[in-house]
Amino acid sequence: MVILGIDPGVATVGFGVINEKGGNPKPKRYGVISTPAGMRLALRLKQINDDVSELIKIFKPDAIAVEELFFNTNQKTAVSVAHGRAAVILAGEEHGIPMFEYTPLQVKKAVAGYGRASKNQVMEMVKRLLSLEQIPKPDDAADALAIAICHARYATSLMNIKGEDICSTI
Repeated sequence: MVILGIDPGVATVGFGVINEKGGNPKPKRYGVISTPAGMRLALRLKQINDDVSELIKIFKPDAIAVEELFFNTNQKTAVSVAHGRAAVILAGEEHGIPMFEYTPLQVKKAVAGYGRASKNQVMEMVKRLLSLEQIPKPDDAADALAIAICHARYATSLMNIKGEDICSTI
C-alpha cells in the first residue's frame, strides 16, 4: 500500500510517501511544499493543491493521511493550517483518493508507542522504522512521514481487520 502523509500548513506543507508491505514501511520520497510569504492566500492554496495533485499523479497513493487540526493558543496559526488542510483535502477528493485524519496523539502512539512522546522521540522512531541514516529534514517532512507510518499501522491493525472504527475519514 502506498501512503501519502501530509503535515498541513500554508507556508510549509510536509509530505512523505511510503510503501507499506507486510509491516515493513519503506520511504519513497519526502520533502516540503513551500509557498512565499508575500503571495496572496488564494495563490498559495492553489499552489498547494497543484503540488499535492502532482504528488498524487506521480506516486498514485492508495490513501492520504493528514494530521487532524490541533487548536492551540494561536488561533491565527490554526486558521492558516485549516486553509492548507482544505487545499490538501480538495486535491485528494479531486483524484478520488481515500483520506484519513489522525490526531497528534494517535501519530505519536503509533510511531513511538506513547501518545505523549516528545518530538525528538517521534523523529528518532521515524528514522529507525524507515531504516534511514538520519532524521529527515525539515521537521515538516519528518512529521508527514510519521503520519504516513501512523496510517500504515492503523490500516493494517487487527482492529481494522475486525471492522472497528479506528480513525476518522474525511
